[in-house]
Amino acid sequence: MKKIALLAIAASVVLASCAGNPEGKKAETTDSVETTAPAVEGVAYTVDAAASKVEWTGTKVTGAHHGVINITSGSLTTDTGKIIGGSFVLDMNTISSTDLEGEWKEKLDGHLKNEDFFDVAKFPEAKFDITSIAAGAAADDVKVSGNLTIKGVSKNISFDAKVLELTDAVVKVNADFNIAREDWGVSYSGKEDDLISKEINFKVSLTAKK
Repeated sequence: MKKIALLAIAASVVLASCAGNPEGKKAETTDSVETTAPAVEGVAYTVDAAASKVEWTGTKVTGAHHGVINITSGSLTTDTGKIIGGSFVLDMNTISSTDLEGEWKEKLDGHLKNEDFFDVAKFPEAKFDITSIAAGAAADDVKVSGNLTIKGVSKNISFDAKVLELTDAVVKVNADFNIAREDWGVSYSGKEDDLISKEINFKVSLTAKK
């Protein structure tokens, strides 16, 4: 019996190691920090929800799933040609898969919305509030830090982003990063023979206009 138990534990470890994380650089994660208003008033741009999107990728032993979450509102603030602040809100009721159809899509989308994952009935919104922005390696690169709130849990994350356009009329920013989902209480491990990766990848595309 002991030998069987040891074999079962070993098999679980092997399966867990096979559930590789999605491609992407993991965001630095710390406790949330107090948000403060920028030192200067700056110029405000309103996020165009229709032109902005968040794409997610989750992996497991047998493959991966991809999907989207709708951005409902947000803003970016600039000063002297640089982004100095901002925030945006996600409608977690819109989380859905884009790689499945029919019954399988309905099952996955429903599972993502229940208590195992994002519990959208209790936590219908997620939010990101910028706390600081620093210059990156290139002229259009920035290091963004901000409080990410999911399922009522707020953590400060830092990740690389790229400013694609910044004019008097529009600001466009892209970011690509991973988070460890358990840090936000998304701890469902998956089936014993098909474990889910510990990280989720997010690709964020923001367009904000005056």
